[in-house]
Amino acid sequence: MSTIAFIGLGHMGAPMSAHLVAAGHTVRGVDLDATAAAAAASRGVRIVSSIAEALAGADAVITSLPKPEHVRAVYGAPDGVFAHAAASALLLDTSTVDVETSRWCHDEADARGLSFVDAPISGGTAGAEAHSLTFMLGGRAGDVARARDVVAPMAGNVIACGGAGAGIAAKLVNNMMLFISVMAVSEGSQLAEQLGLDPQVFWDVARVSSADSWALRTWYPVPGVVEKAAANNNFDASFSVDLARKDCGLAVRAGDETGVHLPAARLALSQLDELVAEGLGAKDCTLVARFASPDGTLRGYDPARDDAAAHV
Repeated sequence: MSTIAFIGLGHMGAPMSAHLVAAGHTVRGVDLDATAAAAAASRGVRIVSSIAEALAGADAVITSLPKPEHVRAVYGAPDGVFAHAAASALLLDTSTVDVETSRWCHDEADARGLSFVDAPISGGTAGAEAHSLTFMLGGRAGDVARARDVVAPMAGNVIACGGAGAGIAAKLVNNMMLFISVMAVSEGSQLAEQLGLDPQVFWDVARVSSADSWALRTWYPVPGVVEKAAANNNFDASFSVDLARKDCGLAVRAGDETGVHLPAARLALSQLDELVAEGLGAKDCTLVARFASPDGTLRGYDPARDDAAAHV
């Protein structure tokens, strides 16, 4: 079994690292959030206080971080991953970043004689808990082959997407399509309700018909239909508006850079921007269903519950 350093133990990193522990690996974890670190420790991760300590003798390093700037800092800082990784270690970044940041990681790793694979994931927190994530791998063929073995305990699907940056490119396009699907499910769910359809009956129809999608099956924005959907929990985040806005914005930027026209993605981004402007960035991204509601209210969402929680 291997020793694996895991940097970033949040909603995705904690269950992912726990699956590595369950597979028999020694996992040394780092997170600035004491609560996140404690949660990971309860699942068998050995919490250490620095990246250097986590990387000492590590066979692989996995990062799971919120934004591109965090990835660049964790890898490039004087006390970061590049400064402390052994030449034999395999570096994998599972974060969703822009293509430029991913290529920067590859270039900086190459300049130091290190092996790096961009390894973004899809499947959300439910997939992380169920070790059924899809990993999209980009890098040299030999490094990607090594990465398959490392990520296997966390994965339902592992797909080699191509060379450096191909994994993150696939992830950005995938997530862009997801947020467009969320808009479709949002509008369809609200129209079905206004037409008097029973939500469960309509969902049963759509699930086996041409409207079926991952968003419909997993994130349906009406309470009492899909068990783990955020609509059953006052739209508390399983995938936050802030993170969705970041991912969608990166995809739209890629469209600008390549000349691809993305009108639907821009509309999705504008709705996420509006939620952020209203101070709802920490809520679930499926709260965009509110924009389809005739009066702006949404069954399953009570803003007063958020206000009460904020004053506890």
